[in-house]
Amino acid sequence: MLNTTKTFLLLAVLTVLIMLVGSAIGGRGGLMIAFLFAVLMNVGSYWYSDKIVLRMYHAQEIGPREAPELYDMVRRLAQRAGLPMPRLYLIPQEGANAFATGRDPEHAVIAVTDGLLRLLSPAEIEGVLAHELTHVRHRDILIASVAATLAGVIMMLANMAQWAAIFGGVGRDDEEEGRNPLALLFVAILAPFAAMIVQMAISRSREYLADDGAARLTRNPEGLAAALEKLHVASRRFPMGANPGTENLFIVSPLRGSGLLTLLSTHPPIEERIARLRANRSALVGTA
Repeated sequence: MLNTTKTFLLLAVLTVLIMLVGSAIGGRGGLMIAFLFAVLMNVGSYWYSDKIVLRMYHAQEIGPREAPELYDMVRRLAQRAGLPMPRLYLIPQEGANAFATGRDPEHAVIAVTDGLLRLLSPAEIEGVLAHELTHVRHRDILIASVAATLAGVIMMLANMAQWAAIFGGVGRDDEEEGRNPLALLFVAILAPFAAMIVQMAISRSREYLADDGAARLTRNPEGLAAALEKLHVASRRFPMGANPGTENLFIVSPLRGSGLLTLLSTHPPIEERIARLRANRSALVGTA
């Protein structure tokens, strides 16, 4: 209950950020438009966040005919986890990655890239799929998808605010002077940064829990640990053409980052995740 309350408070912060950027662009009128837009996006992302994200990455649904081994692997893991069979999607990208989305376990989707299937061994793919199924079992997927949708809106509005500041097209109210372009530019820079912090607060602890759950589900922590090593290296060599607002959905960050950007990633350090899996290997297998 505490985690649920915390998560919805953080989503409320994302909604407020949308309203603040709207107010910076268009004053009171912009605030009201942004508020209505945020409400629509919250409701819409509840029902359609999976479709939005899948369309964003041109994902195509696959079944037992197109990928029999992958389909059977997911089916076995879902049965073991006591979950309905999720729909499977393939993302046509060389970057190796995967994510889960959907509003509940009955409407869950797991998407993997072409690059992941070519890079990993069957045991490593199983670890990745178990990680994503654990997100489904913990009902992380709705919150992650809604947060990704709202963060994407904030970044879009922030981009609009930057152009408004550059060209002086700031909003006016009947009783107000035009907004200060420098203040508008400050909001445009600060809002995406704040959205990233909120996403980081939502997702980092959930990644550790999903890693642990995957190790228990497969009874093979090394499979996921080895997969994370390969995916981390591959993400630096072949970063995906990913929207930064959706970074929190993926098993490893799809963006190439270093220094401060790594510290602000929505994912915990990959080295820590691997070390935790290997350090707790015997305990995880023993309690599976």
